[in-house]
Amino acid sequence: MADTYGISKSPTGIDGFDDLTSGGLPTGRPTLVCGAAGCGKTLFGATFLVHGARECDEPGVFVTFEERPADLISNVASLGFGLDKLVADDKVYIEHIAIDPAELAEIGDYNLEGLFIRLEMAVEQVGAKRVVLDTIESLFSAFTNPAILRAEIRRLFDWLKERELTTVITAERGEGTLTRRGLEEYVSDCVILLDHRVQNQISTRRLRIVKYRGTAHGTNEYPFLIDEDGFSVLPVSSLGLNYAVSDERISTGIPDLDAMLGGGGFHRGSSILVSGVAGAGKSSVAASFVDASCRRGEKTLFFSFEESAFQTARNMRSIGIDLQQWMKRDLLHYVAARPTLYGLEMHLAIMVREVARFQPKLVVLDPVSAFAAPGDMTEVQAMLLRMVDFLKAQQITAVFTNLTDARGNETQTEVGLSSMMDAWILLLNRESNGEYNRELYLLKARGMDHSNQVREFALGDSGINLSEPYLGEGGALTGSSRRAFEAKTRREKSARAAELSRLQQQLDHRRKKLEAQIEMLKTDLRSDEMELERMIETEATYLAQLQSDERELRRSRKDSHASKDEREPK
Repeated sequence: MADTYGISKSPTGIDGFDDLTSGGLPTGRPTLVCGAAGCGKTLFGATFLVHGARECDEPGVFVTFEERPADLISNVASLGFGLDKLVADDKVYIEHIAIDPAELAEIGDYNLEGLFIRLEMAVEQVGAKRVVLDTIESLFSAFTNPAILRAEIRRLFDWLKERELTTVITAERGEGTLTRRGLEEYVSDCVILLDHRVQNQISTRRLRIVKYRGTAHGTNEYPFLIDEDGFSVLPVSSLGLNYAVSDERISTGIPDLDAMLGGGGFHRGSSILVSGVAGAGKSSVAASFVDASCRRGEKTLFFSFEESAFQTARNMRSIGIDLQQWMKRDLLHYVAARPTLYGLEMHLAIMVREVARFQPKLVVLDPVSAFAAPGDMTEVQAMLLRMVDFLKAQQITAVFTNLTDARGNETQTEVGLSSMMDAWILLLNRESNGEYNRELYLLKARGMDHSNQVREFALGDSGINLSEPYLGEGGALTGSSRRAFEAKTRREKSARAAELSRLQQQLDHRRKKLEAQIEMLKTDLRSDEMELERMIETEATYLAQLQSDERELRRSRKDSHASKDEREPK
């Protein structure tokens, strides 16, 4: 494999390292791997050799000056290397050369001719393309003349180059120099420094490429792991800001919170900070995210720095969230580790490795403020920033919980995370009338229209409930103050309703009374009208009778003024 500069490279099979070097170690050239005892030099060489034999059809020779072949095979067996089978299949040859400085002396032109002969035979036996020399100090332990030592070192490196053997040479680190002799690094085409340091009683392994001739390479220090999976490097510090973004919205698992975000939840790939004082409900909110993700059938990774998986699962059952079911179905992977168990770089390396393994859609870190105690704040911020960038580059939604100090500024996080986040949920415990009540604020949600109202935050058997804001005379009310004010409002409303009902009844009574009076007056009026009619009829009868009587009287008197009809008797 060749990079953009034309340098042919041989992959090592070490996760992350080949990406860091754009292909691996320089093909046909010697690479010096130096470091203190126990930093992983032998394992680096063994991984390089085994990968070449298994995956690249490049047999190899492992020359050990300290460990016996049986010990070497046994030491790497737990990593699944199967070195004994590769030896049996003639893909790897182990050459043990025991050197006792007491039996050696510099006489005349003493040189390494014997080593070259044995190495030549070993290379020819398996047709080797790769070689590991572990460690070079044992080889040069008998040399005291610097001129001879320099000449033999250069001669060894030239011999390896002439035969185009891709070689890893391990060396112990010296005082003030990369190696004890301080010469090997100058003739090596590639120099890799492994460091195993202890700070504040916490150990951290780091790798640095000191030199790599003819090609570009990362120059920072990178964390690396040695565990049951072997040697792995995590070059996450080279991440930039060129990652893609998604317009897809995913639910938080809290319907009321989704409603505050317009009903759709947060953007996929967002970094979400959930901060608050102790007991405010941060882990419960994070668990709601987890439950919603698993219900969508998406893998979720939960890093806990305070509680075990069983403790978290038990606690979340009290609010109706069953995390245990997702663990059994391999949708939820739980990783619990105290912050003091590893250094910051090691925590970062483990988290990145677990993400690469599990391929989750959601990652939770609960709580990141736990790193503030054992680590320097600047280093903690740098580590978390690298984790944020790494997850964004993978379009993985991340939830970071953070503990804030109730005595300080509630909107200031201890590890300075708020500016890195796409969204920020603040949870508070407010004291009122002798009790604490939870409140939720959605302080930030980049790229989304969201509610700015405070919500009362309640935990119950059915999960998390966010009550609609209730404003009293002095502002938003929660807890018993809200219930008391609501009861007072209900009483006042009931009293007003009763008064209205009383007035309505009084009005109805008066209306009915007036209507009855009106009806009575109408009856009296009709009676008077009938009486008047009778009087009119009586008067008419009277007048008619009067006229009749008058005519009868005139007729009886034979009144000359009477008419003919009136004089004639009827």
